[in-house]
This record gives sequence, C-alpha cells and structure tokens, in this order.
Amino acid sequence: MTGIFWWVVFPYIAGTTMIVGLLYSFVYRQKKWTAPSTEFLEKRWLRIGSPLFHYGIIFAFFGHVMGMLLPKSLYIKLGVTDEMYHLFAIVGGGFAGLMVVVGLVILLVRKLRHRRLFAQAGFADYFSLLMLLVVSALGTYITVIYNTTVHAFEYRTSIGPWFRSLFYFQPKYKLMEAVPFIFQMHVIAAFLLFAAIPFTMLVHMFSFPARYSTRAPIQYRSRVGYSNKGKKKER
Repeated sequence: MTGIFWWVVFPYIAGTTMIVGLLYSFVYRQKKWTAPSTEFLEKRWLRIGSPLFHYGIIFAFFGHVMGMLLPKSLYIKLGVTDEMYHLFAIVGGGFAGLMVVVGLVILLVRKLRHRRLFAQAGFADYFSLLMLLVVSALGTYITVIYNTTVHAFEYRTSIGPWFRSLFYFQPKYKLMEAVPFIFQMHVIAAFLLFAAIPFTMLVHMFSFPARYSTRAPIQYRSRVGYSNKGKKKER
C-alpha cells in the first residue's frame, strides 16, 4: 500500500498540483511569473553563483532526459555499451551536479549574508533554494559517490520505465520497490519540488526567452555617483 502511494498516487498529485498551479499563476498571478533581478543589491556573488547554477541545471536536465526518457534498448541499437553509458553519466552528470550544488550554495549564502537580500527574500525563495539543493545534492551523491563506491545501479531498467509509464497512466510501481532508498528519496524530493514550482520564483523556467538575445540590457547606475555627476554639470 505504501508503494502504491509513493509511486502511483503521489506523482499524480504532484503533477496535477504543478499543472493547475501553473495555469492559475499564468491567469491570475502574471506579476509573479518571473524571477526579479537582485543584481542592484549585490553583484559579485551573483556573477559566480547564477551561471554555475543555470548552466549546471541545463546539463543536468538533458542528462535526465537521456537517462529517464530514452529507453535502454535505444542505446543498445546505437552501439552504446553499459560501460560507455555509465562512464559518461558519472563524468558528465557528476560535473553538472557539482555545478548546480556549488551554484546553489553560493546563491543561498548570498541571500543569508547580505541584509537587504535576506529581507527581500520570502519563504518561497528559501524553500525553492533548499529543495533544489536537496534534490541536486542527492543526485550528485548518487552519481559521484554511490555509483562509484557502492553499486552502479541500472536505473534505465527500473526508474526510467516507471517514470515513462506515468505518462500513459499505467504506472509500473513494482519496478520502484527494489530501487535503493537513496534513489527513492531523490525521486520523491524531485516530485515535491515539481509541485512547488508554480508558487515560487522557479515558475519563470516555463517562460521561453525568445527575445532575450535581442533586447536592450538593463543598466544599473549608482544613485550617489549619478547625482554627483549631475551637480558637476550644473556647475
């Protein structure tokens, strides 16, 4: 019964919450459909933490697509052996995971260390950062440590097929019963994060930045310096 809840009921609750929440936010909370810039409050830490996190999460996303959505049979047809796949997953996935974790730690410390950022951030901001950190830390531990020192678990024949079965509403929940606990925790934490996305700053990930490369950059000027220049011109 417990297995049915976590691997059948819970994923659909999380998915429904995310979809309904996204629709509600898009219709009624347009002003919240963004991640407000805090560059004018602090730049140095942001310039390090933000690129690490964003590039790392992009690499991690494509890594999960390759592992969860693409069946093992496809790799066999392409001539990719298990050894080749796991080596690429450990090196590439480990690198991406470390980028995400380090970036998130920097961003979290940045918010806690600077008084104005700490005051500006709300519960949803800290919750999203902490949940991202938990999910990415578990994933990085699995990739870098568990798969190299404990056991290289073949998730393509268990978690992958289970995850794909959710999309055609025939969840193969029994495949998750033999999955190591650390993997189960990673999956549960990820679905909890999915459910929270519409109510946090992470909702902006669903906005495609088509005009980003062509729009004019946002310029921040020092208020003190700007006023001093104005006084000099008046003289």
